Amino acid sequence: MGKLVSTVFVTLDGVYQAPGGPQEDTRGGFTHGGWSFRYGDDDFGRFVTEVFDRSGAYLLGRRTYDIFASYWPKMTDPADPVASRLNSLPKYVASTTLTDPAWAGTTVLGGDLAKEVTALKERTEGELQVHGSGALVRSLLELELLDTLHLLTFPVVLGTGLRLFPEGTPPTAFRHTGGRITPAGVSIQTYDVAGRPEYGDYSLPDDRPRV
Repeated sequence: MGKLVSTVFVTLDGVYQAPGGPQEDTRGGFTHGGWSFRYGDDDFGRFVTEVFDRSGAYLLGRRTYDIFASYWPKMTDPADPVASRLNSLPKYVASTTLTDPAWAGTTVLGGDLAKEVTALKERTEGELQVHGSGALVRSLLELELLDTLHLLTFPVVLGTGLRLFPEGTPPTAFRHTGGRITPAGVSIQTYDVAGRPEYGDYSLPDDRPRV
């Protein structure tokens, strides 16, 4: 059974919208597209390669799928660690409107998301990976299907844009399992989902377990 693993780029103020280019996603009049480009050093590239090396299939939201499908099929170098996997491995897109995807190897999930994703996890060898797709990530959290989150925080504040975890996101606890900081200042942290948050009171005796 595969793990469901999400990789998301965010700013210091939690924006995940359009990290890759100016016209990637201009919803709401967003003018800061391409904000991650300045920080794409070699260490960042190595981490991305490591992630894609573990992939067995991809699960994407409709908007991220459309962005990927307009670019990656044109990248045909078999030595490209990202393109070679995206173009050859199974891709699943959660959508109720997409009916005829042009990107080879794509299956549309338009029914019961919980049931369909659970079945995907059971039959995927390696990781079932979600890239970007912030709304889908929140849905998977709510359905308790997400296993691991790679959160890449870039040293920039934008002030506007779609936030990964806006008000109304299901309360969720995470367990930190590893991390690094690139020379350009990108904080790459990995978390496993650990259920619901636990609460306490600092005015009471501290009985937290020591680790």
